[in-house]
Amino acid sequence: MKKFNPVVWFEIYVNDIDRAAKFYENVLQVTLEDMSDPTNGTVQMKCFPSNMENYGAAGALMKMDGITPSTNGSLVYFGCEDCKILENRAAENGAEIIQAKMGIGEHGFVSIVKDTEGNSIGFHSLK
Repeated sequence: MKKFNPVVWFEIYVNDIDRAAKFYENVLQVTLEDMSDPTNGTVQMKCFPSNMENYGAAGALMKMDGITPSTNGSLVYFGCEDCKILENRAAENGAEIIQAKMGIGEHGFVSIVKDTEGNSIGFHSLK
């Protein structure tokens, strides 16, 4: 069977799209882009930068009626050079540290924070 990455898209639900965008832009040091509303005007979306030619899933922050942020669902990990740096940057921008940087054996290191919207997100690094 051919190996491939089956994850192609993720959405992080938010209450305040501008506050969330500022948090993620500051922590990840990226610029999120507005995405057109695919519905009848009830959805706001800001996309993370992506390149379909490279490894990794694309995704967006999403404000949508009836769906609220949570720490009890799926966990998106953002890749980085050193997750301690992003963990600290997240805390400086209003996040709560849930799990400080810890080793996961041969797979590197992770840390988990609660973002400004109440979502758990993770950071993963090899050092």
